[in-house]
Amino acid sequence: MEPVDILRQGVGVALKIAGPLLVLSMLVGILVAIFQAVTQIHEQSLSFILKLIVVVLVLLVGGGWMLENLQDFARYLFTLM
Repeated sequence: MEPVDILRQGVGVALKIAGPLLVLSMLVGILVAIFQAVTQIHEQSLSFILKLIVVVLVLLVGGGWMLENLQDFARYLFTLM
């Protein structure tokens, strides 16, 4: 197995783990921005707090799955050594 293939798999695992967090926090940011534009409430902490809550909830729900994927990739790397 070539190092480029291992790197490609590592990037794939990183995207698979970070993808749900990034997508959901982006959606919350867009919804909050629309809400703030409509109501003319320009409070910076509102967006931050809602994104933080979403990220914590996603980690609570999917944290085990994320850790399992990371452990599987780490085991795979150790078997290659």
